[in-house]
Amino acid sequence: MGDKILMKGAEVIGEAAVKAGCRLFFGYPITPQNEAPAYMAKRLPEVGGTFVQAESEVAAINMLYGASAAGYRVMTSSSSPGISLMMEGISYCAGSELPVVIVNVMRGGPGLGGIGPSQSDYFQSTKGGGHGDYKMITLAPTNLQEQADLMKTAFDLADQYRIPVMVLSDGLLGQIMEAVEFTFDVDPASLPHKDWAADGRLNREKHLINSLDLDLDGLEHHNEKLQARYRTIEEKETLCEDYHTDDAKVCIVAYGTTARIAKTAVEMLREEGYKVGLFRPITLWPFPVENLKKAVNNPVTESFYVFELNAGQMLEDVQLVVNGQKPIRFFGRMGGNVPSPDEFVKKIKEIY
Repeated sequence: MGDKILMKGAEVIGEAAVKAGCRLFFGYPITPQNEAPAYMAKRLPEVGGTFVQAESEVAAINMLYGASAAGYRVMTSSSSPGISLMMEGISYCAGSELPVVIVNVMRGGPGLGGIGPSQSDYFQSTKGGGHGDYKMITLAPTNLQEQADLMKTAFDLADQYRIPVMVLSDGLLGQIMEAVEFTFDVDPASLPHKDWAADGRLNREKHLINSLDLDLDGLEHHNEKLQARYRTIEEKETLCEDYHTDDAKVCIVAYGTTARIAKTAVEMLREEGYKVGLFRPITLWPFPVENLKKAVNNPVTESFYVFELNAGQMLEDVQLVVNGQKPIRFFGRMGGNVPSPDEFVKKIKEIY
């Protein structure tokens, strides 16, 4: 620890997982995240771990179910169409209160689409892409250092709340190279014992990991318990960044790759005297509602501009928070096209 290493984004995902105490990876290859499972295939045996290339994404998520039920820190990574195939299994993990970490290196869609970066899986990750009234914590890094740090956060939150956690990356963050420092190195043996796990221990009551409950009142009670947990997460686990929002006439709202481009645009605009700021959600669910309300209630801020790599998905959450109190504009690129800072600068100048 302490030394910066130049790494590709998908490999950062793998190394960060290892250093977070993960020793089991189950997955299936799909571009643009193939370097993550390739890295884990080599790295996990070096630390006594196991890599399994499943026969499909459906098999992979169910392997996570079993390994998590046994009490281990487990993960998978995939990209948009592969994550879609996992949705039934993710709902099963949520219903069975299993901590699993899923990384989605998003690509353009819909359908098979292309391999360029996109943010069009926002709805899928934050609104429950599978069936049932479930939630999963969704974390959105904006650079590779944060991608590394949020992997540790993902495993910790998954264990703390017994919930699936998704790290929402994209094709750009999966393929670029940046210097990264790993400030943590967790020994799996040092992690607290999961006293709920079906780990084969003797001399204790039977542990059954299951999402099936044919008793209507029993299933309703289980759902009520989950919803109470989600409310606790919403109260305690929001993360965001405010960048020059205190005096911003126009407040940009963006996350992930788009936010790093928007931050450059903010710097360019401020050099020219434009009072522009950036509000960046890091937790997409729970969405940092109360933090954004501060910008809404700031008398200096006259309007909001949402930038995304999609047709307008986070836009809906911003609209719910702003609630018609101030104008909101939207600009999105799709299909894997990534805007330049100049494009954002032009959009802001048009309405300033």
